Parts: sequence; structure tokens; C-alpha cells
Amino acid sequence: MNVDRAVLMLAGTMVLVSLTLGWMVSPYWLLLAVFVGANMLQAGFTGFCPAAIIFRKLGLKTGSAFECAGQSANMRT
Repeated sequence: MNVDRAVLMLAGTMVLVSLTLGWMVSPYWLLLAVFVGANMLQAGFTGFCPAAIIFRKLGLKTGSAFECAGQSANMRT
């Protein structure tokens, strides 16, 4: 597991939890999904992700979550 995948798993879990709580408890829980989406959007533009910093400090290795197996970054077209 690397930092990129851990961040994606955390974000996906938070969205699913938010949707479930929004459906079962209160629609205000949907604001959590909005926050997660906004954070992912700003992280895409700025490269700053607080969750990634925390996971890195916990000892996870950095990596690329979307790199194809057997294909290096230099060989992409």
C-alpha cells in the first residue's frame, strides 16, 4: 500500500459513509461528501493533501496509484 492508494481509499470511504449517514440519519451529513470532493479538487490543482502528509508520516511509501503495470512513465504516449 502506498500513500496515493491510501488517500483514495480514505476519500472513497468517507464519501460512502457520508452518503449512508445522509440517507439514514440527516441530509446534513451530505456536507461531508461535499467537503471530501472539494478537498480532492483542490489537491488536484495544488498538490497539497493533508491526508497524504499524515499517511507519509505514518510510514507509507510514496507512489503512483494510476501507473500501469509493466509500463514506465517514460514509455507512455
